[in-house]
Amino acid sequence: MSIWVALILGAVQGLTEFLPVSSSGHLTLLNKIFGIEENTLLLAVLLHLATLFAVIFVLRKEIWELIRHPFSREAVNLYIATVPTVVIVLLTKGLLEDSFTSAKLLPYCFLITAALLLVTHFVGKRNQTNGLCYPKEGFRNNTQSSLIMGIAQGIAVFPGISRSGSTICAGLLAGEQRGRVAKFSFLMSIPIILASMLWEIVSGDFGQIATSEMVLPIIVSFLAAFIIGILSIKLMLKVVEKAKYYWFSIYLVEIAILSFFVV
Repeated sequence: MSIWVALILGAVQGLTEFLPVSSSGHLTLLNKIFGIEENTLLLAVLLHLATLFAVIFVLRKEIWELIRHPFSREAVNLYIATVPTVVIVLLTKGLLEDSFTSAKLLPYCFLITAALLLVTHFVGKRNQTNGLCYPKEGFRNNTQSSLIMGIAQGIAVFPGISRSGSTICAGLLAGEQRGRVAKFSFLMSIPIILASMLWEIVSGDFGQIATSEMVLPIIVSFLAAFIIGILSIKLMLKVVEKAKYYWFSIYLVEIAILSFFVV
């Protein structure tokens, strides 16, 4: 892998991880375009680790509060949301690995994300028209909302289905406040990325990706994902607060059409 390809992969990961367009879907598409076939799932996990550091950097105050109060309401919400995600990933692990390799489902998954963004937008507009509004802070229903977002996160492990888009939309459809649900969505990614890293360390093959000529490209890719990820989080928090995320559905339809020709 060249330095320029590594830089592109890292930049795309950092930008798309927190925008509702599926970072794993974009990485899978770029792997096909650049002809990268070895350890694609492991590379995706490493880049997700870079964006995990971006989450920790931007939301360090919220994370510190969770560490200080591990049985607070928000901490318990995170535990509840993580359980269905882990169950779904374990039940679909074989299909998940195939989806990263073959990418046959990629265009359809992009379209699913686009449809979800549009549905969430129209439901939000209808609620606003009917005089309904999101609560000012916190979660309206701890267990129900957390479970719904956890299930959405589990489904979104497939490339093309946006994790941030799915979890944020799930929270909004459950009646949660926009800014609060966006931060919770980003916090939800932490235990899942850590679990993915642990799994790959235990069962993965680092031989191809850990060669000496791959060290510099991996570092470049990692740093690009981290730096751009920080900017992407801040952008997404503003986008969700202003309810402008539905515009990404147009882009997703276009990238889905491109994917039909690439994969």
